[in-house]
Amino acid sequence: MSDVRSSRRQRNAPTINDVARHAGVSPMTVSRVINGEQVVRAATREKVEIAIAALNYAPSAAARTLAGGDETRIGLLYSNPSSSYLSEFLVGSLDQASRSGVDLVVEKWDEEISIASVVAHLQRGRIDGVILPPPLCDLNEMVEALDKAGIPAVAVATGRAPSDLAAVSIDDRQAAYEMTRHLIGLGHDRIGFIKGNPNQSASAKRFEGYVAALGEAGLSVQDELIAQGYFTYRSGLDAAEHILALADPPTAIFASNDDMAAAAVAIAHRTGLDVPGDLTVCGFDDTSLATTIWPELTTIRQPISAMARAAVEVLVRQLKGRRTDEAAEHLVLDHALIRRQSDAAPRVRPRMGGR
Repeated sequence: MSDVRSSRRQRNAPTINDVARHAGVSPMTVSRVINGEQVVRAATREKVEIAIAALNYAPSAAARTLAGGDETRIGLLYSNPSSSYLSEFLVGSLDQASRSGVDLVVEKWDEEISIASVVAHLQRGRIDGVILPPPLCDLNEMVEALDKAGIPAVAVATGRAPSDLAAVSIDDRQAAYEMTRHLIGLGHDRIGFIKGNPNQSASAKRFEGYVAALGEAGLSVQDELIAQGYFTYRSGLDAAEHILALADPPTAIFASNDDMAAAAVAIAHRTGLDVPGDLTVCGFDDTSLATTIWPELTTIRQPISAMARAAVEVLVRQLKGRRTDEAAEHLVLDHALIRRQSDAAPRVRPRMGGR
């Protein structure tokens, strides 16, 4: 029982991050002061020491290890075709790594490189844990190889069911359901859908949300209105071109990410359609691309930077404890439907034949 009370006291005790905030410096600067490094300016050292005294902070062995001489190094392993998504993810990861006093190593993985080789590379680089954004969050071979090598990992934006792998995500199904309901509420009953990469579990969840909303509204799922995409701009061009070439094209297109939605807007413009007058186009993610095209996209805001920050926090907690008797953390962050200029009611009263 005393051990439990002790652990509670430790959890409520001030942390290195609390000291950093109090002193107005980074956690790494605090760690350098704690470890007696001479690179810290005298004035900064004094601020940190005052904060330590004010908070009655006692650096534990774990804190010294986490941010001191025995540095913790976490890897961000990526293979994402969307530069907009990746840039936001990187910003969040770097920010939280700095706040947590850990080193972040960014590594790109290409399919030409064997998984065994990349894991061996991570081991040689003394990487203690790995963040896996999509699509690597759903690559079972990678997850298994990291587990076999004893390297903890956190999956981000995965749509797979909770398992023994720590994860940070949103409710992709619910988000897509809400967007589809929004389009139906505007008066659209013929809604095209561009699927995401079939190798990513979130793609299936988004499609499920689209189907569920149609069914609830009494609308049938029409295969001709559904096109396969791969989360790339190029695949969005092909998918939108196919959908808009139909004899009876949709009055709205919901794409599974902003890159493909932007491509759909481009195809609409190329064919002389006004967005949103003739065609509503909506996306998913709310990356920077959503507000750099015209018209700006109505989309689902997936808090990419916040998810990256949360993933780093989860991984750091995992590395601090290294306990195998606790269930893996699964965080579900909030999403939001962001309405901009790319959606409107259909110009002509929608046909009711799908009901």
